[in-house]
Amino acid sequence: MPRELLAVAPRKPVLVEYEEPPLKPNQVRIKSILSAEKHGTTLLIYRGLSPFSEKAFDPDIGLFMPKCEGKGWTVSFPIKLGNMTVGVVIEVGSQVKRFKLGDRVYGYLPIRETHTVDEDKINLAPPELSDEEIVCIDPAAVALMAVREGHVRLGDTVAVFGLGAIGLMTVQMAKLSGAMLVIGVEPIERRRELAKRYGADVVIDPRECDAGLEIRKATGWKGVDISIETSGSYSALHQAIRGTRYGGTIVPVSWYHGEAKGLNLGEEWHFNRQIMVSGARVESEPYRDYPLWDRRRVYETVINLFRRKLLRVDGMLSPKVHFNDVVEAYRLLDEKPEETIKLGVKYS
Repeated sequence: MPRELLAVAPRKPVLVEYEEPPLKPNQVRIKSILSAEKHGTTLLIYRGLSPFSEKAFDPDIGLFMPKCEGKGWTVSFPIKLGNMTVGVVIEVGSQVKRFKLGDRVYGYLPIRETHTVDEDKINLAPPELSDEEIVCIDPAAVALMAVREGHVRLGDTVAVFGLGAIGLMTVQMAKLSGAMLVIGVEPIERRRELAKRYGADVVIDPRECDAGLEIRKATGWKGVDISIETSGSYSALHQAIRGTRYGGTIVPVSWYHGEAKGLNLGEEWHFNRQIMVSGARVESEPYRDYPLWDRRRVYETVINLFRRKLLRVDGMLSPKVHFNDVVEAYRLLDEKPEETIKLGVKYS
């Protein structure tokens, strides 16, 4: 029987056998080739630390509220793990029109050996894109939103806090947008080195210095025009505020949790008249620049950037493990993030 990766309780990943349901007329069956995980969002849920652990989000009023049976968005264990998967179609329903046997497809699908999904939940994989590029479409889309929300323009100076997959994509997007100076801030050395390969002009280890102060020094004591915070650390958000110039913009991309330890809004934030822009979440529509931009355009743009080889993913999927070893690898990215960037899972 095929297997899938589940968290049966917080921080308890297991491989579990399952049976695929009968194929409906509008569905396709897929055999997985490569999957990837979303280290920030999914790990927060996996650890039992997300707001969904205690509350439910009511989309009708836009608020988290006490959990009520059948009301709002919530999460309960066991949960499926994984973010994106690319695979091959091995079976098609009688009414399926968009796909045929052997097509390479992708979508927001968990880490499991096979998938049975409605045809409108997946997309045909562009032949010009590698499997590795396809499973990095998600962080690239978030990065594109962050750079657009920050209005990064030709000649700007930009700091990117957190150099995981989203941060590394943001470094590249900022350079593509014409940023004159891009500074990466990250405590993990391997991520800083990859950021330099991807175009970062300066990288800073926040454990070794005052990151906000170093950014000021690197910009002639002005600070950067835009800071984009992707790490989910309140301390990093505080340093982003400190490193951003008077009247500059801060874009928090991360899904934060818990008490805001390390963030003091009574210091630079109170005096420097900055702008903080939320909304880099791709799923939150309509966008501020709707109808010019919507989710479809974001993904089309990312795919075209990959087609033109303007975005790099070499070295980003780390570790890249076989499906049989995914439980141990998942524990690694949870317990030893310094040894990881973005988990990739291959099936053969």
